[in-house]
Amino acid sequence: MARQPRIDVAGVAQHLIQRGVDRSACFAADEDRRFYLSALQKVAIKHNCQIHAYVLMTNHVHLLVTGGQPGCSSTMMQALGRRYVQYFNNRYSRTGTLWEGRFKSSLVDSESYLLTCYRYIELNPVRAHMVPRAEDYPWSSARANAFGKPDPIVSPHAVFLELGKDPGSRLSSYQALLCNSLSESEVLNIRAHINQGKVLGTKRFQKRIEELVGQSVGLKPRGRPKNEGEN
Repeated sequence: MARQPRIDVAGVAQHLIQRGVDRSACFAADEDRRFYLSALQKVAIKHNCQIHAYVLMTNHVHLLVTGGQPGCSSTMMQALGRRYVQYFNNRYSRTGTLWEGRFKSSLVDSESYLLTCYRYIELNPVRAHMVPRAEDYPWSSARANAFGKPDPIVSPHAVFLELGKDPGSRLSSYQALLCNSLSESEVLNIRAHINQGKVLGTKRFQKRIEELVGQSVGLKPRGRPKNEGEN
């Protein structure tokens, strides 16, 4: 069965996930993470992508990205993946793939879900019980977005900038948001949309994206289709 085309609209934020093959580790040392982030910064600039939030977990990566043209986030991820796999294989004397198929992606409704997606990404280490607070984890954008630590990778989204009239008020507002964990329903909703590659947003937003891309963008119901005789 042919794969559905990736839903990709220029100027609309996307939540991206790339996992290690068979859920195996894709980072073995801090040097690996530093190399990945350095490569991410370079390919994001080259392919006209803005990175709003990120986290490097042991066996997967989350990014919140806005591309300037259709397809540029995919091009960025392909370039990043090739560069990092070459580095990783050379460093650890291995061969073959590192990533589990193609990365997953979900367009995000900026007005309704963008800041929730920021928090979902940066709170990942907290949900995994790796650290008590998001800012305690060194391999994410939390320190930049919540405390203003310089990070050349991070470009604030327009919705993030609306949190306050000046940097100090924006940081305070986002710190307050980041202190609150997401509800189980919010977490499950984000996971469902990115696992299916669908658009995370209101019905109105989804309809607008459907008109732009010419394909269904809402979640498919779980389970097998009902027979005509079933209720």
